[in-house]
Amino acid sequence: MARRCGTCVALISLLIAVVPWPSVSAQHTLGAGSSLSVEDHARPFLVSPDATFSCGFLDAGENAFSFSVWYTHAADKTPIWTANPSAPVNGRGSKITFRRDGRLALDDANGTTVWESTTSGGGGGGAMAISLLDTGNLVISGPSTTTVVWQSFDWPTDTLVPSQPLTKDTKLVAGYFSLYYDNDNVLRLLYDGPEISSIYWPDPDNNPFQNGRTTYNSSRIGVLDGNGFFLSSDNFGVNASDLGLPGVNRRLSIGQDGNVRIYSMNVSTGEWTVTWAALAQPCSVHGLCGKNAICEYQPRLRCSCAPGYEMVDRQDRRRGCKPMFRTVTNCSLPASKPEQRYKFVKMPHTDFYGYDLWFYQSVTFEFCKKICLEMCLCAGFSYKFQGQGDCYLKSVLFNGYTSSSFPGTIYVKVPIDFDASPAHLGTARRSTAGGLACNPNDTVTIQGSPAMFRRSGNGTKWTYLFAFAGVLGLVDLIFIVTGCWFLSSHQQSIPSSLEPGYRMVAGQFRRFTYRELKDATGNFKEELGRGGSGVVYRGVLDKGKVVVAVKKLTNVSRGDEEFWAEMTVIGRINHINLVRIRGFCSQGKHKLLVYEYVENESLDKHLFDPDRTLPWRDRFRIALGTARGLAYLHHECLEWVIHCDVKPENILLTREFDAKIADFGLAKLSKREGATGDSSLELSHMRGTTGYMAPEWALNVPINAKVDVYSYGIVLLEMVIGRRVSDQTTAGGERLEMPQIARLLRQVVDTGNVVPLVDGRLQGQFNPRQALEMVRISLSCMEERCNRPTMDDIAKVLTACDDEDEHPAYRS
Repeated sequence: MARRCGTCVALISLLIAVVPWPSVSAQHTLGAGSSLSVEDHARPFLVSPDATFSCGFLDAGENAFSFSVWYTHAADKTPIWTANPSAPVNGRGSKITFRRDGRLALDDANGTTVWESTTSGGGGGGAMAISLLDTGNLVISGPSTTTVVWQSFDWPTDTLVPSQPLTKDTKLVAGYFSLYYDNDNVLRLLYDGPEISSIYWPDPDNNPFQNGRTTYNSSRIGVLDGNGFFLSSDNFGVNASDLGLPGVNRRLSIGQDGNVRIYSMNVSTGEWTVTWAALAQPCSVHGLCGKNAICEYQPRLRCSCAPGYEMVDRQDRRRGCKPMFRTVTNCSLPASKPEQRYKFVKMPHTDFYGYDLWFYQSVTFEFCKKICLEMCLCAGFSYKFQGQGDCYLKSVLFNGYTSSSFPGTIYVKVPIDFDASPAHLGTARRSTAGGLACNPNDTVTIQGSPAMFRRSGNGTKWTYLFAFAGVLGLVDLIFIVTGCWFLSSHQQSIPSSLEPGYRMVAGQFRRFTYRELKDATGNFKEELGRGGSGVVYRGVLDKGKVVVAVKKLTNVSRGDEEFWAEMTVIGRINHINLVRIRGFCSQGKHKLLVYEYVENESLDKHLFDPDRTLPWRDRFRIALGTARGLAYLHHECLEWVIHCDVKPENILLTREFDAKIADFGLAKLSKREGATGDSSLELSHMRGTTGYMAPEWALNVPINAKVDVYSYGIVLLEMVIGRRVSDQTTAGGERLEMPQIARLLRQVVDTGNVVPLVDGRLQGQFNPRQALEMVRISLSCMEERCNRPTMDDIAKVLTACDDEDEHPAYRS
């Protein structure tokens, strides 16, 4: 049950009790030099004063042990914290030692230290102490018992206990699954496997607000209280089913199945009972069965392979399935190569979530099937008809699941000579060609249900075809009549090649006529700005209630592809640091986009105007917000997006001086390959603005996300110096080249003297540590592209700087 958190007072009050210091006793507090051998694992290392918690060695497998904390009276001694979850130690000769330097260290039988506490600010030798508190927090204190130099609550593994906070710097991890706060301040569950990563909770089909969450919080903190209520700062709150029941020990844990649950202990038996779970359907968890596999729950979880695939490792379902036929290795085979043919195997009530090559709305089954055949990288398609036909082309068969309640059907693409009958599923016929190519003229065979993949006899085949043709004809007639009315009533001219895309975006955004936008802008009277892709005007909609920015695209004689690419991409993107689109117009030669109105102009107006002074606090906030927005585009979008024109003019500012990146919709879209953003693509022409373009644009090499990193580095430096980098000159008036600027920046970083570089209009009112870090980041962004950091790395570094005191200033 979600509850709104007006303030974080309730959360903070819960945290006050995180480090309550009990009276010292030999049972729950030890001095430096204490140790425990694994052979004595039956004896705890420490016990909390009220005996609720114990810590010591727990059995982690055959002759393997971990050093953990657990509820003393739990029947199965489930650990609530473990020092070495991925590196168990030997059952003989291993030991845990509280060293005299204040570090807690776990040594294996061969003397190797497999884990040690990251104790800071220690000292005092024997004055150091380690204690297990009544909260379950294992704490190392300095000479003063109120000085905490390390605590296990700061390093959670897979569990939270009451009063233990989950923060922006911590996460719960179990295998490939983690519970963490994303950089949009939302609590999420993530599958992060060896090849693919995927967010699966809250519902990834919705934005945070549709899921009852809010991104408007900066604390990023969640706490389970003693009554069984978990409260998160993103507006998520949930009750355990035994809420308020006194004397109950509870924990919140993420399991190896990727689900998060609250457990309550039975006082008399010590057994754990699930009193809340994040996901009611186990197959909603992504990655459980691996690639090319299908999850099914009836009533136990079962993994099976898609037709044409077999298990990689039957002992480890997470490794998924591999194809039993030769896969496509080259999608641009020469025409002289023999073309292979494909068919589809039908799997009703089945879907593979995400990784869509494309999505079409209001299209026929035959259209969907034909497009998948023509796309070399299409591994299959999903089709469902609920008043309209929805078609999803799949590049990867991942997150597969079967449910009787799912209305769609997946069609898995296999070679035409692959026998999908049960008797032959284990032996696929191999293609003799060097690879598989797509032939749009292929005949497609749609096989039976997933329970029995059989070849249909001729009689059944023709009966099916006649029946299907009749239904298809009726559906086409409805589409034609409806389409004619729609097009004639709005007098639109839509290229036939773009009709499927038009139907898709028309179902997702508000569609405006040219007359509506002409009236809303007063015949395009008030210009807000202009760039290479068009002119932006101020407009008013909904009887003067809503102010918008209307972008009138230019050069659309060759720009339809860019226009439709922008529409399909922006419709899937939502981030607090990105400008949001409200709708569009496509009417003949008129192509317009309608954006939210960002009232405080663009960064260049505030940064380069000699009559304005942008305060340092706002500059840093803008730098951080821009980094987070670009990191989202590069690493977190369902598809990998490169902006290609990062500059101050494309960074808009809200009334509170929060950054919103504009104009990213015209960027080249590429299939994401991994989390590093190293995938490259080729663009038909150069993009960007002189002074902000990375050197590789001029080298005619494939472009990747590092072009945005370079541009961001230039913008970041400009926020420090308050001037255009491209306008910088020597004492003799000669323009400084980038190698010269890089050398100057390197001197600043080496000496640490950033003062002469900072904008003089600030009159010394700036944070020198933040300024130096921004210069250091800017310098790294100007390196060869393989050495540049990612935007995710940059966002993390700036976030760490943001946690520092905002007030320190240098006065010259």
